[in-house]
Amino acid sequence: MFDGDVRGLVVVGSQWGDEGKGKIVDVLARDADWIARYQGGANAGHTVRVGEDEFILHQIPSGILYAGKRCVLGNGMVLDPAGLFDELDGLMERGYEDAEERIYVSSRAQLVLPIHKLLDRAEEESRGADRIGTTGRGIGAAYTDKVARVGIRVGDLAAPDRLKEQIDAAAERARKRLQLLGSDLEVDGERLFDETMSGAERLLAMSTDVGAVLKRALDRDERVLLEGAQGTMLDVDHGTYPYVTSSNTTAGAAATGVGLGPTDVDAVLGVVKAYTTRVGAGPLPTELPEEEAARLRELGAEYGATTGRPRRTGWFDAAVVRYAGRINGLTALAVSKLDVLDGLPEVKLGVGYRLGGERLDEFPADLTTLCEMEPIYEAMPGWQASTAEARRVADLPAAARAYLDRIAELTGRPIRYISVGTRRKQIIDVEA
Repeated sequence: MFDGDVRGLVVVGSQWGDEGKGKIVDVLARDADWIARYQGGANAGHTVRVGEDEFILHQIPSGILYAGKRCVLGNGMVLDPAGLFDELDGLMERGYEDAEERIYVSSRAQLVLPIHKLLDRAEEESRGADRIGTTGRGIGAAYTDKVARVGIRVGDLAAPDRLKEQIDAAAERARKRLQLLGSDLEVDGERLFDETMSGAERLLAMSTDVGAVLKRALDRDERVLLEGAQGTMLDVDHGTYPYVTSSNTTAGAAATGVGLGPTDVDAVLGVVKAYTTRVGAGPLPTELPEEEAARLRELGAEYGATTGRPRRTGWFDAAVVRYAGRINGLTALAVSKLDVLDGLPEVKLGVGYRLGGERLDEFPADLTTLCEMEPIYEAMPGWQASTAEARRVADLPAAARAYLDRIAELTGRPIRYISVGTRRKQIIDVEA
């Protein structure tokens, strides 16, 4: 995708997350100079295999696994310092000794504090049957503080006296909120301050104005890969609200989330599974009945990298990806996990929806319609042959090629990459 004049490339999930972005970013990072995360926090989990080794990364971009690549954690993220240090220490123990030297953290990024995790759990429990299905990592509470303009940023760690005042105020707000929620969880302001300051020196050593750093890199004709965390349909504005995450996951947030301008983005690659999955509550129009869903879940090992929760599974939903194409301005698609469908005698594609006898070709915004509409399917023959050894499109079974062609036709976006396994070599570049 770093072809011709492309220097700024966004990789965005175009379903409900877990599309295999980590693997695609890992492969594309080989040709990038900088890899930057622009939103989300430790609620994301990207699984990458390097040879026989498996890495699960939550906050650090998967480009860190290439020697010499520099990785950025942008201002659009909410950072969990303890989790970040755990990831870094784990990487260094596994042979990536210079990992910390190659990390650049935005001084404008918000911090996830222990009180945010307490509030996250208490808020979710208070919803009862209407739980959203958060990861409990404090993400929503941290973004709430950011929007309320009472959050604590990485740069605030450089002024301990002022930070102490901020922490005391945050602790008091948390106590009141927990009390309103009927929670018996307690907040110790002194302990909270000590925990926040414990990693301050280490985090500040990595912090900088990442927007200025990346802009200078682009001006030198270096290649910048921008990655999101959760998928398009979890975007707080454009997803299946209120069953969404607390940030903008879409490509429009990429420039804002690292401090670049929108004209610095040259191309947008949308990652989709060859079917559909979702973790947590909320609409999933093409969801399979549990017996069929369980089979697909086992075939695809569909369990969350962050929480271990089983993912809900369904057929590919072309209306969702058409919508994602428009919202993100997708220039191409990467289709992952085609190999999971290898043994099925028949595969289906959701091509639109029906509500009260009326056909809907666009993805609706209101929750009532989302919950009441029914998918319209188009069935295609399966290929019932392994795709794992395919290295070119021509190596794929004819039925698999026909399925991919139909995805491209229905979504209106060309397919650039096809993943047929978990290893780096199992990604087909259509234009290679």
